[in-house]
Amino acid sequence: MMVMGAWLRVGKTGMDRRGTGSSLWRGFAAAAALAGGVPAAMAQDAQPTRSPPSANQDGLRPVLNSDGGRTLRFDWPMLSIGTGEYEEGPTGVTVFRFGRKVHGAVDVRGGAPGTVNTDFLRLGYETPDLDAVVFAGGSWYGLEATTAVDTALKDDGVRSGYWDNIGLAVGAIIYDFGGRRLNEIYPDKRLAQAALRAARPGTFPLGARGAGRSAMTGSLFGCDAHSGQGGAFRQVGPVKIAAFTVVNAFGAVTDREGKLAACYPDPAWPKDVKTSQLLTDFSEKRLSGLLAASADKGRKNTTVSLVVTNVKMSPAELQRLAIQVHSSMARGIQPFQTMFDGDVLYAVSTDEVDPGQATLGFGSVDVATLASEAMWDAILASVPPQPAAPVPAKRAVAGQAVLEGYAGDYRFSPIAELRVTAREGKLFGEATGKYDVFAVKRGQPVELLPVTATDFTVPGRYPMLLRFDGKGTLTVNPGSWQQVAQRTAR
Repeated sequence: MMVMGAWLRVGKTGMDRRGTGSSLWRGFAAAAALAGGVPAAMAQDAQPTRSPPSANQDGLRPVLNSDGGRTLRFDWPMLSIGTGEYEEGPTGVTVFRFGRKVHGAVDVRGGAPGTVNTDFLRLGYETPDLDAVVFAGGSWYGLEATTAVDTALKDDGVRSGYWDNIGLAVGAIIYDFGGRRLNEIYPDKRLAQAALRAARPGTFPLGARGAGRSAMTGSLFGCDAHSGQGGAFRQVGPVKIAAFTVVNAFGAVTDREGKLAACYPDPAWPKDVKTSQLLTDFSEKRLSGLLAASADKGRKNTTVSLVVTNVKMSPAELQRLAIQVHSSMARGIQPFQTMFDGDVLYAVSTDEVDPGQATLGFGSVDVATLASEAMWDAILASVPPQPAAPVPAKRAVAGQAVLEGYAGDYRFSPIAELRVTAREGKLFGEATGKYDVFAVKRGQPVELLPVTATDFTVPGRYPMLLRFDGKGTLTVNPGSWQQVAQRTAR
């Protein structure tokens, strides 16, 4: 989630050490201002001031429990899961609801966590207090989702105002603004409460769903791969273990063979490159420009996770479960828990199985070891299919009259607009709002190469497709991460 200004800039011609100390402070100030720790005025040198856009979300329609064709199914009535999404973002929320109050612990790592009620879990009380765990996009604005779940439990009569019946939801967020999408829609109270009320047992949608709707990974290496939420389930006799994660990491998702699970690689990289190859001689690769971190999508990351077991555990055992599983995730995300990540893992025991049963023989270390393996599977399950790069047509596919019909000013949101012009049988695009429109930059007109009579592309490392319907609607990157604009002027 964190946004920092780099104090050491590396390019093809070497290092830029200008103003090391002051640049480091400006970077810290920018990050803290985003997190709320430093007044915004202190960060003005590090990032431009932007006027707040209109943020009325009343007309958005919640999409609940969308699975996108990939779903983890398991048998555990004690645990219900609901997801809610705003496709207009896209952004979303994932709610884990328990059948009764349970025990919880938390392990917080990385440089920029965004959480609710984690301090309470650190107290290690013997009584079960936890009702729900909530993950959301929207950066710190998404923390509203956690308190919304709490108030819904009260409004629905599940909890009350009595001191021994207060609802407790804990939560964490990921950063999914910036270069990921062209708007600032966030998961709000209405969406979170709808997801809670739609929660159902035994079903968890995988990939770009729920809180992972606009997650990305690998920006440290310039991969900028789409990501999402993943889950895995294990059962050994009566012992049940479930692992869930929303992977929005600065590092790269790495499979069990050491390969990048998802990445838009630099053309200069070898085929089927392993993460270890990118990390070997890392500084030399940075200096040569072979490993250039993403400028617009990186440094705004977080992986939030949950491990649940039905085995009874003491507060100390539950805390060690959280720590061991969280540490193990560094195998599947490399590197993990950086300054630019706000990584959080919750551990929950539903207290349904006594580890002292003679027929069980399953101690807390066994549970944590099995849970660690499940979590690696969950990380890998978070990776959705990646869009392929469009291939430009070899000849013109639309005449000047058709191209002129596409020309005009298109508005995605209060912060993103695109001007399309047609001249000499070609189409051009230029970002005119406060943000770039992905590969189309502000003040830098670029040719939109035809793919079909309605589809155009801007070639580059990352796929970008622009689709015109001829009636005033422009869709960028149609599909799971599409951004839709309406023409406002011709």
